Order: sequence, then structure tokens, then C-alpha cells
Amino acid sequence: MNKLKQLFAAGIASTFMSSVAYAEYGLNMPVGVTETSRQIYDLHMLILWVCVVIGVVVFGAMIYSMIYHRKSQGAVASQFHESMTAEIVWTVIPFIILIVMAIPATNVLIDMHDGSESDMTVKVTGYQWKWRYEYIGEDVSFFSSLDAKSNEARQVGSDIDPSTVENYLLNVDHPLVIPVGKKVRFLLTASDVIHSWWVPDFGWKKDAIPGFVNEAWVVVDEPGVYRGQCAELCGRDHGFMPIVVEVKTEADYAIWLADQKNAAAAAKLAAIEDLDPRELKRKGKKVYRANCVACHQKKGEGVPGVFPAIKGSAIATGDINEHINIIMNGKAGTAMAGFKDQLSDVELAAVVTYQRNSLGNKVGDAVQPAEIAVLR
Repeated sequence: MNKLKQLFAAGIASTFMSSVAYAEYGLNMPVGVTETSRQIYDLHMLILWVCVVIGVVVFGAMIYSMIYHRKSQGAVASQFHESMTAEIVWTVIPFIILIVMAIPATNVLIDMHDGSESDMTVKVTGYQWKWRYEYIGEDVSFFSSLDAKSNEARQVGSDIDPSTVENYLLNVDHPLVIPVGKKVRFLLTASDVIHSWWVPDFGWKKDAIPGFVNEAWVVVDEPGVYRGQCAELCGRDHGFMPIVVEVKTEADYAIWLADQKNAAAAAKLAAIEDLDPRELKRKGKKVYRANCVACHQKKGEGVPGVFPAIKGSAIATGDINEHINIIMNGKAGTAMAGFKDQLSDVELAAVVTYQRNSLGNKVGDAVQPAEIAVLR
């Protein structure tokens, strides 16, 4: 009995401690920053109050009957086999309630799926474990991955305290950028497994399925930064696949878009130039930290029995063409994915050069972007 009391007291204490720890905890769903999210919120509140009224009427009638029509008060139950009136009432009233809820719900669903008359289109492709954004008609595309600080802090044995990382696991290296007040149409798909693109403030989420293209849209009324995550269990690093959308004013968006086009043009020029091996190693370290470290670890030691080491491996110290091939095309039957479609010529050349001349390897050779371009 004393043990039971202790457990009860501990439960009460943990409840109060939880209320302190979650000071911003809310009982209701957030409103969001789009018209769709506001419509969903209004629909939620309408149905909530319909349910409240039904609950009050039903339980009120039950409680009233139990109090004033109980046997101790001399109440005698009515005996009847059928009642057409009762059957009509309990059929018609729920039908009317369902219609009252169905009409606004249908209107919201129709609006949510109407991507017509959009101002711009962005193709979103899910990869394990990153997103690719392609601005249709603008010749701008890039990958968005977990930011370097969060990626390093999450590693086993890291010296970085996750609590010191701003927006830990909810920040990326390249956010999606869209203009405020414009209707943005999304075409969502995936290259490997099912993912799900979800930003709570937008009021919807949409699956990204290999071989299929789903459609969604958004109009954001307020500039700002909005964060989300992949909402589908897509693999071992599912929890490290965040989404960040930066909504800019039209003027700022135009500047950003011009910068992206200039950067793309510069990257194309860099791909035909020979780079100094030291510059390749410097770039390669960034590429390795963003794409390889999760499996092969920070110092290239790998995970014994799970992921092979880069340090001293036959691939990283052997024939450079085999090394390039496995990074570009992956290895069938293993977790090694191909990065041909995920990395640029410069990034591929850089990461190969880095792996062969760092992480305990000292082969001394290098590969140039132009050599990668020939192999595509």
C-alpha cells in the first residue's frame, strides 16, 4: 500500500514537472500562416463545437435521466417494441449534423487541391536524406540537407553539445526560398523511398512517392522562416531530414534568384577549369561532412560490420576510376547510394580527392571536374 502511495505521489510530481518543462504546450492546433491553414483551423473549431454540443446534449440527457428517473424515485421504465418517431429522429438529426460538417469540409478539400493559376512552380524531390528543389523555368536547382552544426552535434562521440546548436535538427544548409503573397505550386516526388514534405505552419503535408508526382500549393502572407520535417519514416536517418522555407519580399526574392543564377553560371565555369588539389581537398571536406560522415564517420573509420571505413580502404587507396564509379553510381545491394544526380562535377571531384588524400589516406592523386563531366 505504501509503495502504491509512493508511485501515485511520483506520478503527481512528474505531472507538475511536465507542466513546467513544457511551458509553451498548447491544447489547440496552431492557426498557421496561410489561408489554407486558417480554413483548416476554422473547420477544426466548427467540428469541435459541434461535438461539444452533441456531448452536452447526450450526456446531459443521460445524467438528467439517471438523477430524476431512477428507481428509488419510483420511476417505471416505458415498455415499447418499436417507435417510428424515435427512429426518424435518430436518423434525421445525425444526417443533418453530417451535412453541416461535410459542406465546409468539402469546400476546404477542393481549395487545398486547386493548384491552378499559380505564379511559380517548384519541383520537390525526396532523397535519403535530403530534399532537392528545382525552380521550373528558372534554371535554378539545389539540394537542401541538415546543416553542418546539427549534423556534427548528432554524431556519436561529438564534442558539440546539441543544446548549444540553434534550431538543432531543424536547420538546413540551403533553405527553400519563395516570395510572399505569391501562389507557389509544388510538384512532389522521390528518388528512392516514400518521403513526406511537411511544414506545419502551411497547414498540409504531402507524400513524395517514387514514380508518382503529387501536387500541392501555398500562398504565404507573412515573410519569415518556417520549419518542418519529413513526416514519413524513410530510413535510419529519417529524423535528420528537416525542411526550412524562407519567405522573402518580392524585391528580396528577385535579388536572391539573381544570385542563384549567377552562382549556377559560376559553377558551370568552375566545372571546366582545373582546380588546385588543395582547393579540391578543402571543398571535398565540406562535401564529405554533408553527405558521407553519417555512415563513414568523421575520421573515416566507418562503423564496423555496418558501414565500411574510408581510412585505408581498397577503394580509397586503389584504382581512382573504381573510386569515382562507386561514388557516382553507388553499390547494388548495399546502403551505398549513387551521388551522380545529387552532387555537381566539382563536388564529386572534390570529395574523391579529399577521401584519397585525407582521413588517413595519402595516395597523392586528384581528379578534376572535367573528368567527372565526361563520365556522366
